[in-house]
Amino acid sequence: MTLRYGRHGPAGSAGPAGPPGVWSDGRVTDTDRAPSVLAPLDGLLPALEALYTDLHAHPELAFTETRTAAELARRLDRDGYEVHTGIAATGVLGVLRNGPGPTVLLRADIDALPVAEKTGLDYASTARGVDSEGNDVPVMHACGHDMHAAWLSGAATLLSRGRASWSGTLLVVFQPGEEAGDGAARMVREGLFDHAGAPDVVLGQHVVPGPAGWVLTRPGVIMAATDALRITLHGRGGHGARPETTVDPAVLAASVVLRLQTIVSREVSATESAVVTVGSMHVGSVHNVIADHATLEVNIRSFDQSVRERVLAAVERIVHGEAAAAGCPHPPEITPLSSFPVTVNDEDATTALTGTFGTHFGTDRTMEAPLVTGSEDFSEFGRAAGVPSVFWLVGGLDAEAVMAAMASGRFETDIPSNHSPRFAPVPHPTLRTGVETLVLAALHWLAPRR
Repeated sequence: MTLRYGRHGPAGSAGPAGPPGVWSDGRVTDTDRAPSVLAPLDGLLPALEALYTDLHAHPELAFTETRTAAELARRLDRDGYEVHTGIAATGVLGVLRNGPGPTVLLRADIDALPVAEKTGLDYASTARGVDSEGNDVPVMHACGHDMHAAWLSGAATLLSRGRASWSGTLLVVFQPGEEAGDGAARMVREGLFDHAGAPDVVLGQHVVPGPAGWVLTRPGVIMAATDALRITLHGRGGHGARPETTVDPAVLAASVVLRLQTIVSREVSATESAVVTVGSMHVGSVHNVIADHATLEVNIRSFDQSVRERVLAAVERIVHGEAAAAGCPHPPEITPLSSFPVTVNDEDATTALTGTFGTHFGTDRTMEAPLVTGSEDFSEFGRAAGVPSVFWLVGGLDAEAVMAAMASGRFETDIPSNHSPRFAPVPHPTLRTGVETLVLAALHWLAPRR
């Protein structure tokens, strides 16, 4: 189905096309329905806080989120959803069919990171897990996916209880493996849309280190693409006392790291943007032995496909060139580890939804999001279905602390960001805001009951 958007939403049966609050045929819109659907939220918040703190204390790595998935599936079943589990190992789909109308997909990711928590919270994680390479690692919800899951669970409950206010089909997706970069695409490959058809619109959100209660939207590109690479440099090992008999991969790796830094400074225009980070470098095991290889892991961020291709080509050229200059006995190996697409919001849909948020929250709490160099695989759902998608940001940290840090110019140093061992969204008003945004967004597209 193709949606056509007017100033206030999609035309026809998929959303309002006339003045705010009124459909083209005179029916009321989400502006009038939201209060009744959101009315039970106050009573729901204690249970949602308990869910959030429980998920935070029991994080699970990508594609191993068995405990998390079971609890979220149980809640969907309780709320009357048709529940499908085991999609992409631990993914969960809840389907709520409620008469004719659009199909709306709401998504939350549920996996955690191999990070040792340092928040000092009463419900801090002490969990450990096994990563994709078999290593025993600490595990923490350092990116806020526990909050995302609690938000969507709360919205699913409210929309189920408020079925008298809307018509259509609601798809609630708890996605595993976002941090691995393949969770969304894998759910699609494993038949996500076979259960209830493809959606007409895909909606999602992410908690960020902004003041709790803020809602940030941005039409068009909002988050960067990511390419992660492992580079293996092959030298010739030997005794540390006789470097003339070797091709030292430590020296070669150092040259590669330094030369990679010139890609952004000398090959990307000042009007364009990219990031090249060498996040890991391993060479050797003891001080008096020159190793025979070095391994680098590189992370690349970009917002434009042509820049992305140019940077990837430059990485390959530099790595091969430095290896040749060093006289390596074998060519280097460059292995892709993961890849995230650029997250691009449908412009008309985002503009319409921004208006809905502004009406509900007020202009002092809704604003344009900056370009985010972090990455997401959320857009895979909309791309696979061939429909509009909208992804927005919700502030989740203590508002006074964040505003004070901004005022003093210390935001970057004093406020923990996503993936920090100190990152932990405050439950209130973050829980309320995130549930409200999802409900408002769903109602913006779900048809009113006649």
